[in-house]
Amino acid sequence: MIQRYSFLGIFLAFTIIGGSCQQDHTNGALETEHSLYQKDNLIAWCVVPFDKEKRSPEARAKMLATLGFTKFAYDWRDEHLPNFPQEVEALRANKVQLEAVWWWIDGQSDSLLNEKNQQLLHYLDSLKLDCDIWMSFDDRFFQDLSDSAKLIKAVTAITTLHQKASSVNARLQLYNHGEWFGDPRNQLAIIEQTGLHDIGLVYNFHHAHQQLEDFPELLQAMLPYLNTVNINGMKPEGPKILTVGQGSHEKEMLRHLLESGYQGNIGIIGHIENEDVELVLARNLQGLKKIAGEL
Repeated sequence: MIQRYSFLGIFLAFTIIGGSCQQDHTNGALETEHSLYQKDNLIAWCVVPFDKEKRSPEARAKMLATLGFTKFAYDWRDEHLPNFPQEVEALRANKVQLEAVWWWIDGQSDSLLNEKNQQLLHYLDSLKLDCDIWMSFDDRFFQDLSDSAKLIKAVTAITTLHQKASSVNARLQLYNHGEWFGDPRNQLAIIEQTGLHDIGLVYNFHHAHQQLEDFPELLQAMLPYLNTVNINGMKPEGPKILTVGQGSHEKEMLRHLLESGYQGNIGIIGHIENEDVELVLARNLQGLKKIAGEL
């Protein structure tokens, strides 16, 4: 469900992540049930395809639980999808909630959804899952179109995708993956044109380096629809993927989130293919812990 956020969140947001990756303490800070940067509000993302260890679903779920995650968003490639039922079973066994799954519309199929995306839709239905769908388009979907024509095509596609998601009790979230569709201003225009105000937004720091100066203004515009913010170390010059706490801008961006009253998920990303994803997630957890303590 898309949340509408109030400024009460400012006063609920100061409990920081504490302890090691296996334990959760508050270092003396005021405990609340809904603190923005508390571990039970964190969601693991960019995990499945970004793991040098190539964990099985069972090993991955145990790893997430060991790090203290209670929420997970499922990013996948074609080779992972046949194991999706085992993924769901393993997550349930380790008390990790499947919050979201990934749809990538490649723009190369005869139909809007290719065979793999249709298979995922079938799994959501047959396994009776209640989750979000994070989706974005390959820019080829809008190739050679004017901005106004892109908007018309996007509105038509999103209306259809919303219907398909709703048919399996899933909620559609638009994901900023770059290019025209990945600009939150265009995503907000799409939602407005569809009239489907139960559609939400997922905002990724690592796809937003060109929006650093505009972030406070964009945040206020996105806030009524904002479901998840996936965080990253941020420097204007890059690199794209940087450990949280090693950039120059993410601390101020996280401060803006607190002050806005945002109370959605905070995503911790893996997204490094040549490392053990457990180590990458742990570094980002520690980086967030440090920044949250300073806020």
